[in-house]
Amino acid sequence: MTRIRELDALRGFAVSGIMLVNTWQHTPHEPPNTLDWTIEAFLQSRFYPIFSLLFGISFMLFLRGNSRWALLSRLFWLFCIGLIQHTFYEGEVLTDYAFYGAVVLLPATFLAPGAPVLLLGLATITWALLVGGGPLLIPGLFLVGMALWELRPPRWLLLPGFAAAGVATALLTASWALTNEWLAYSMAALAGAAAYSLGLLLALRPWLSAVLEPLGKMALTNYVTGTAVIVLTGPVREADPTRWAVVAVALVTVAVQVVLSRWWLARFRYGPLEWVWRCLTRFRLVPNKLESGRDHNRPLPDPGVT
Repeated sequence: MTRIRELDALRGFAVSGIMLVNTWQHTPHEPPNTLDWTIEAFLQSRFYPIFSLLFGISFMLFLRGNSRWALLSRLFWLFCIGLIQHTFYEGEVLTDYAFYGAVVLLPATFLAPGAPVLLLGLATITWALLVGGGPLLIPGLFLVGMALWELRPPRWLLLPGFAAAGVATALLTASWALTNEWLAYSMAALAGAAAYSLGLLLALRPWLSAVLEPLGKMALTNYVTGTAVIVLTGPVREADPTRWAVVAVALVTVAVQVVLSRWWLARFRYGPLEWVWRCLTRFRLVPNKLESGRDHNRPLPDPGVT
C-alpha cells in the first residue's frame, strides 16, 4: 500500500495555514489593523476544515488494513497526546479529533458507504452552522471526508468545483463584512476551505508537492512543535503592534519544518510523534529507520494520518 501524495501535499498545506492562523489567534489584536482583518477574512477557519476532511479520508484508508479495535486504539492514544499538548497549549484540537472520531466516525463505518454517509455529514454540518459552528463542524466534516473517499468524485469536477467555491467565498465574505453575521462568516470559511483545497489540487506541481508533502507526512509532529513555538514566541509577538511578527514567526517555523521534515524522512519512515503514535497503537516497537540505499523519493507505506 502506498501513500497518496496529493493528500500529503494537501495536509501539508493545511498544517502551514493552521500554523499562521494559530499564531495570530494567540496574539493580542488591539487595536485591530488591516493585517488582522485580512487574516480574519481570508485565512481564519479556512484550514481546519481541510484537515478535518483529510482526517475522515485517512480514517477510511487506515480501516482498509486494520480492525476497528486498532482504530479505537489509535484514537485513544491521539486523545492522550492531545492531553499532554493541552498542558502547554490550551487551543489544541487533538482531543476533539479523537473524541469525535470515536463517537461519530467509528459508528459511521457500520453504515452503507458513500451517499448515506455524505448526506449524514451534510446534515451534521448544517446543524452545526445553525447552532454556532466552530468545533461543532468537525464531526460533519469527518463524515464528508469519509464519503468523498468512498464516492471518488471524478477529477474533471475540480475546476467547476473550484469556480463555484470561489464565487461562494467572495459573496459570503462580502455578506459577512457588511452584516458581521457569524453564520455568513462560518459559511464563507467552509466555502473558502473548499476553494483553497481544490485550487491547490489544480495548481499542484512537482516542486510545490516536494515542499508540502514532507509537512503532511509529519503533520502531527509539525502541528505539536508549531504550537510549542507559538507559546515560546509569545513575548516577541505581543511586543509588535503591527502584527507582522505573527507572519514572520509562522513563515520561519514552516520553513524550518520543511527542511527538517525532508531531512528526517530521508532517514526514517515516520516522523517522531508519528512513530510514537504508531508504536502505542500497535503495542509494539515499529521499525522506523530506513534501510541503506532505499529510494527516499518513493511513496512511503500506509496512507493513514501521520
